[in-house]
Amino acid sequence: MEENINLPAAVLDWVINQTDPKAVVESVDQLKGSTSSTLHSVSLKSEGQLHPYVVRQFDNREWLSEEPDLALHEAECLQMANYSGVVTPRLIAYDEKGHHCGVPAVLMTQLEGEVDLKPEQMDEWLQRLADALVRLHGIPAENFPYLHKSYNNISSFGVPYWTNVSNTWKKAINLLKAPRPNSAECFIHRDYHPANVLWTNGSVSGVVDWPNGCKGPRGVDVGHCRVNLAMLWGVEAADEFLTEYRKQAGSQFTYEPYWDLLSVADMLVGPPEVYPGWEAFGMTGLTNDMMKERLDQYVVSLMEKANA
Repeated sequence: MEENINLPAAVLDWVINQTDPKAVVESVDQLKGSTSSTLHSVSLKSEGQLHPYVVRQFDNREWLSEEPDLALHEAECLQMANYSGVVTPRLIAYDEKGHHCGVPAVLMTQLEGEVDLKPEQMDEWLQRLADALVRLHGIPAENFPYLHKSYNNISSFGVPYWTNVSNTWKKAINLLKAPRPNSAECFIHRDYHPANVLWTNGSVSGVVDWPNGCKGPRGVDVGHCRVNLAMLWGVEAADEFLTEYRKQAGSQFTYEPYWDLLSVADMLVGPPEVYPGWEAFGMTGLTNDMMKERLDQYVVSLMEKANA
């Protein structure tokens, strides 16, 4: 067995008791890419077969102070997501208050596939990325208890000091402070971006990371994915994703630049920086200056759409 000091014995005992008390731990590996919680892959051997699981420990105190029900939230989202046509982890158990694991935790099945941030065929990759999101949005969410809310206070949001297009940002902020579009709502991932999508042989094999799922406008997921694409590869990739999503969603989706702009505002707590998860998955060569430049270019493109 490969030891990992980051996974306490109490957590391993809980994993075993929730699956098969007679199982033997074959391996434990910390998963890369997570920046707000700790994820481990735990492989158990039971009756001669290996069973891979993932356990998430919600150990970010600041996040827990804001959302103490994170384990319950992800558990509810995982059960909801299973109604989509997309493969998502299956919930095994959750420790809502951390009584067994020391911190709130969620145990789920481990999906096949890997994050792919360097696709050989970008067009096909974006098409399939959009297709998976369209299918996720097919889940109605009338009675889902978690509702979308902005991460930042738009009323106090100001023009970033680092931007080279201040006038454009000023117009964008004025648009954000106007009444929100009246958009139909469904079950949304809330953190849909390329590092949360798994691939096998060029096809999407699963969508992971569900502690933020909620009922909200489709444009929130589309916008969040688009701003990530714009920072990873530029405006063209973000626009191509939007084209594919609109094509596949048809009349179920009406594009509103507002949600794109809100996604930009939601991610800014300071100057834009290279997301550590991208580097963990092999996306090298990005710089913080590049992030500022690309975000400026993206906001300019959004205001052109808004004024079209």
